[in-house]
Amino acid sequence: MVDVARISAMDAREAARLLKGVRAAALAGDRPPAAPRPEIAASWRRMMAQGVHPDRDARSRMLSAAETEERRQVSALREVLPVLREGLLPALDEALHIMVVADAEGRLLWREGHRSILRKADRLGFSVGADWGERVVGTNGVGTALVARRPVQVFSAEHFVSSHHEWTCAGAPVRDPRDGRLLGVIDVSGPLATMHPATLAWVTSVARLAERELRIRHLESLERLRTVASPLLARLPGRALAVDPHGWTAAVAGVAPAERIPLPRGFGPGRTWVPPLGDCTVEPLPGGWLLRIAEDRADAPATRLVLDLSRNGSWSATVYGAAGSWSHELSPRHAELLFLLVESPRGRSAAELSAELFGDPTRTVTVRAEMSRVRRHLAGVLTHRPYRFAQDVEVELIRPQDAGALLPHSTAPAVLRARLGRPGPGMVP
Repeated sequence: MVDVARISAMDAREAARLLKGVRAAALAGDRPPAAPRPEIAASWRRMMAQGVHPDRDARSRMLSAAETEERRQVSALREVLPVLREGLLPALDEALHIMVVADAEGRLLWREGHRSILRKADRLGFSVGADWGERVVGTNGVGTALVARRPVQVFSAEHFVSSHHEWTCAGAPVRDPRDGRLLGVIDVSGPLATMHPATLAWVTSVARLAERELRIRHLESLERLRTVASPLLARLPGRALAVDPHGWTAAVAGVAPAERIPLPRGFGPGRTWVPPLGDCTVEPLPGGWLLRIAEDRADAPATRLVLDLSRNGSWSATVYGAAGSWSHELSPRHAELLFLLVESPRGRSAAELSAELFGDPTRTVTVRAEMSRVRRHLAGVLTHRPYRFAQDVEVELIRPQDAGALLPHSTAPAVLRARLGRPGPGMVP
């Protein structure tokens, strides 16, 4: 079998000849001079089964700058970029390597490192917005690590597609510690002459540091939820608990504490059956949910949201439930968005909100990014696809007494019409 330490000790050209011989024999069905490593052999079998051409460099459609930015905004890997940069960048220039961060679909979202290597990567199509899934470019440190779900190093002709044989790469997946979901891959790549067997261990260690940072952030968010929920639970009769959006428990009252509650699909405010707990009434909290375990079948008071736009420059959303209330101060943009959703009870797509905010339906990246931010505070109240208030939430809008004083900063076409008493399509008159 191909030995990593052995080929790393070879001259780059000698190592490339050996690996090309192994690949050629595998493609021809002959006995190779050395067996490919198991993870490489498994990837080659997938490539042949999927019809990837071994000598033709395929390219998929590049993401536009707007599409790339949209993916960056919603990627949890964005939160750990400082950890990745600190762990990898200082050594990349000397090692003639680059760092690449890809999402769970293999799309490259960030890329940094040695300038000359970045230019070489451009010629290979290894650039931001590109798709480096196995099904497109064959065996590689990004796509193969995504399929294998573990760290992978690929040397020279271990790449299935021959145009990549001048490269070596090492990729390690990063998982969300909250639910185990695969977030993407951290990859370090460079010319074949710079290969080193320790690179994979280095990249894997930095990926684990990134996961540790995500775990710390999660614990901090649970502590914030606990700070909000504990006073509510202390005043609430009966059994209840507060959980984050992934079901991790922040505080309990009258029940045995469990580390995590598996939340059912479509979980949201209202009456819901939660398998470990039974019938529960669910209310939104900042950063999570309040679950009140039903003691009888009587209907609980509905969740109510009051959007107060009556005071210029001091707009707020206040959520009322059986356990109490909490408020969130709104930025000018978030006040506009929530106003549009109140006026459109059936909901709005990103393109429709973009047209109503900017008069331009193409500015969906900005809308999605802003909606992502406001939903961090109102996750239990707002839903998406389309964006709207949750079905079981009663919404009240408090307007200024003077209609012309409605969101005076706003130039949004929909707000301008509302000041004149002219609702737009799908708006409440």
